[in-house]
Amino acid sequence: MTPTSRKPVEVKSRRRPAHVGALASLPLFFPLQGRKVVLAGGTEAAAWKAELLAAAGAEVHVYAVDLEPSFSALLVSGSPAGRLLHHARPWTPASFRGAALAIADAQSDDEAEAFVHAARHSGVPVNVIDNPPFCDFQFGSIVNRSPVVIGISTNGVAPILGQAIRRRIETLLPQSLQSWAGLAGRVRGRALSLLSAGPERRRFWERFSDLAFSGQDAPEESAELEASLLGEARASDVGRVTLVGAGPGDAEYLTLKAVRALQAADVILFDDLVDDAVLELARREAKRLLVGKRGGRESCRQEDINAMMVRLARQGKHVVRLKSGDPMVFGRGGEELDRLAGEGIAVSVVPGITAASAMAARLGISLTHRDHAQSVRFVTGHGRHGDLPDTADWHGLTDPATTTVFYMGARMAGKISAKLISEGMSADMPVVAVAAVSRQRERKWFGTLVELAAGVDGLGLEDPVLIGVGSVFRENSSRKEAGSPEIVREEACRTQVAVSL
Repeated sequence: MTPTSRKPVEVKSRRRPAHVGALASLPLFFPLQGRKVVLAGGTEAAAWKAELLAAAGAEVHVYAVDLEPSFSALLVSGSPAGRLLHHARPWTPASFRGAALAIADAQSDDEAEAFVHAARHSGVPVNVIDNPPFCDFQFGSIVNRSPVVIGISTNGVAPILGQAIRRRIETLLPQSLQSWAGLAGRVRGRALSLLSAGPERRRFWERFSDLAFSGQDAPEESAELEASLLGEARASDVGRVTLVGAGPGDAEYLTLKAVRALQAADVILFDDLVDDAVLELARREAKRLLVGKRGGRESCRQEDINAMMVRLARQGKHVVRLKSGDPMVFGRGGEELDRLAGEGIAVSVVPGITAASAMAARLGISLTHRDHAQSVRFVTGHGRHGDLPDTADWHGLTDPATTTVFYMGARMAGKISAKLISEGMSADMPVVAVAAVSRQRERKWFGTLVELAAGVDGLGLEDPVLIGVGSVFRENSSRKEAGSPEIVREEACRTQVAVSL
């Protein structure tokens, strides 16, 4: 049955970016250059805060009769940004005069309460180290690529988790980002004065950002690079198109390059199978247009989608065509590339994790395990006219050393089974069917080829189904028969951890 065609609707998608949810605390960045900060305590914990404050350019007044060795060493070495001034006596109410912040490492709640009362009486925000009830603000974990600074807070409830998040971010940001951020500050003025607001400036900074994440150091002499970027930004009002693979569903399967494309998009044309969590990673100002593309349902015609990409690109837009899985695996990416190239529109492709790879990972099965299979084939489950593809090498697919994965084959499951058996494949060949792979509603079925139609029917047709055929799936079938905890129909649950970033 041919799906009903409809034109893309250029209205705001129902999948709008969510409003900002509740925040445990408001993340702020507080300039301290040349400002006074009161720090009470001579402990190692206080020394860490003193070093941090001085690195931000503060004039840190340390009130402590005794200093631990690490603190004494810090005072000797000093700070290239701020100043450290040691007062070998306890603080007094007068100590807070003119201060921007007050921090203490208090040894008791009574000491903390006295410090907080004095600071607040002078109108100074206060923090007592590792004592949240006495804090007006908290210190989070920091990723330092100054002038790029990233703060991570768990609102004091899970500092170890905050540190783990910091480590994850550290691996994503090249050390060279610091030099590029400094360069951005030097070229910003000319970019603002020479480029018009909107597409020109966006093209400039998108190209600049691509270079910043290239891993190369920023050039010390920037005149040549600046001229090149300005020229590119003003060269043409013609936009560009990026075909982006959204992966099988779970947003964590997105590549870093896909995320960067989403955050640089002016318009996103997305298929119905793309998960909301993926769209949430896009630039908030980007226009989102649902263009359908769902087998057996009302969908946009491919010709209309192609025409829309051309029209939007000619308006100077950066168009992201967001497709489930990989654009070049059963994603009509080739047709879109041909049309855009014929129109002279710049286009690039960001590959995504195709559903078969995600299925293999979720099942813990190698599709080319050398004891079972020496090749793997991805086959469409239906042809242009809604029946089995008549150009497929069905006899070749019966090779016992080949693993075959059928895409879009749920409605053809019975015919696929019958065709393979008629071509000589054993009716007992292990098969697996997975619906909504990697999504929260993922469901699995294991069985044999002769049982395939009934197994797929049990999964339902509301979600896309992958069918895997081959001896590599025998191990899963054996574990299931032996009473393993493998569940035929499973609803995945995820523990949600609230982390304020």
